[in-house]
Amino acid sequence: MIPDSIERDVLVDAPVDVVWTVVTEPAKLMQWFSDLAELDLRPGGAGVFAWTAANATAPLVVQEVDAPRKFSFRWVHPEGETPREGNSTLVEILLSAEGDGTRLRIVESGLSSLDWTDERKEHFVADHGQGWGKHVVALASYLQARSEVTAPAHAGR
Repeated sequence: MIPDSIERDVLVDAPVDVVWTVVTEPAKLMQWFSDLAELDLRPGGAGVFAWTAANATAPLVVQEVDAPRKFSFRWVHPEGETPREGNSTLVEILLSAEGDGTRLRIVESGLSSLDWTDERKEHFVADHGQGWGKHVVALASYLQARSEVTAPAHAGR
């Protein structure tokens, strides 16, 4: 059975407000996530992420901004269409204080509602599962290298 969501989390030794800036500010997103990041950080705001080596561009629309706890957006939608439930996936970035650090959880969901073949969905789950795994490690490494962080990060799941 193909899962409807991909989930990754990481515990980083940085305060929630620091992690919030790293997951919502384009200049910081380009340090751990994508080669290009443009983001209008408000519900309905447009954005784009791009990866040069993969020759990939992902336009997105911001869904929710609840600083410093939740940032979500929709992407992976048909070109020329506005992303919505049923034609895109929803990425939720959830932050919560845990001890002196922050638990960051990324959930990408909505795959079951897409009109794709099972083969395409399986490839997507493998590709994005691997990608999110790589990116949470990169995020933790980036935060660990910043002066606000004093202890190593712990990747999970």
